[in-house]
Amino acid sequence: MTIQLPDSDGGLRAYEPRTDPLAVTPGAAFTSRTVFSAAHVVADPYADVTPDSPAAVDWDATLAFRRHLWSHGLGVAEAMDTAQRGMGLDWAGAAELIRRSAAEAKSVGGLIACGVGTDQLASGTLAEVRAAYEEQLAVVEEAGAQAILMASRALAAAAQGPEDYLEVYGHLLRQATEPVILHWLGPMFDPALEGYWGSADLDAATDTFLEVIAAHPDKVDGIKVSLLDAQREIDLRRRLPRGVRCYTGDDFNYPELIAGDDQGFSHALLGIFDPLGPLAAEAVRILDTGDVPGFRALLDPTVELSRHLFQAPTRFYKTGVVFLAWLAGHQSHFTMVGGLQSARSLPHFARAYELADGLGLFPDPKLAEERMKTLLAMYGVTR
Repeated sequence: MTIQLPDSDGGLRAYEPRTDPLAVTPGAAFTSRTVFSAAHVVADPYADVTPDSPAAVDWDATLAFRRHLWSHGLGVAEAMDTAQRGMGLDWAGAAELIRRSAAEAKSVGGLIACGVGTDQLASGTLAEVRAAYEEQLAVVEEAGAQAILMASRALAAAAQGPEDYLEVYGHLLRQATEPVILHWLGPMFDPALEGYWGSADLDAATDTFLEVIAAHPDKVDGIKVSLLDAQREIDLRRRLPRGVRCYTGDDFNYPELIAGDDQGFSHALLGIFDPLGPLAAEAVRILDTGDVPGFRALLDPTVELSRHLFQAPTRFYKTGVVFLAWLAGHQSHFTMVGGLQSARSLPHFARAYELADGLGLFPDPKLAEERMKTLLAMYGVTR
């Protein structure tokens, strides 16, 4: 049996779906790497909302997806970019998400870290930015989760130079109860973050970033780097103080960065591990045995799908992530907070389906095929 998929030239092509999913089973946490999957939120499809309304979240389905990730040994990076922070999920919704997910993590023994930002502010002074960060840090620490200090649009707008970043981050690190993860999100993910760390020159920005860490190495568990530049990440991780980890956020080059080289490796905190969860976990378990070629053989073929989902404009990768969660049966609908399900084209969805199916990511390939056909019919493809 074949399915007719649209291509980028406006035509249709026949594709034969696979009938067998990849054989993977849940397992324990990993021994060689610390691995987080940033996780998406599931919208409530019955809520009467508009794209400007506060997010209406299906909490049962959202938490069930996190249990799915934990069952495979992955940690959950909560209330991050993948959860549509600043793109449909406001701070009130994020705070509730953090509290609910942290409580769920405790009940199942799952690893969790949560995003701390300033998205309750549209803009503000440096003092207001610092206070916004403090408010969110308190919520995460009270929930019993590790904090991830996220890049701030408001700080990017208010800061006059590197010294402002040094002051704000220094203040936050001094008051953090436990070591945090620092997050450097590039402008390809959020254009408002252009020039973060006080310079559009990435070498100068890197120096400021490292200066923050060097001043407080005991308060920095690690850094998450999302610049989609493998060599820059490698160079940066080699300059980190001893004991400070690098968590790759490079959704284009993650297999080589996690595998590492004779001078070190990256741990992982990745949005692409949302749809790749079971496969990624299986690959890391292979790496735990010291089998780097086996790890690469399983994970390298996933890069084409990841690069497809994260293609420009990269910030809309969340649409593909939720689309694949629907096809995989993790949620009953393809609806997103903020109406973001409309952010990608039908040919984009078709290619994402084809690549994910080819990897065996769908536990029930027939269900995925039927749902893909439903979407095609909605767009007028009836054969």
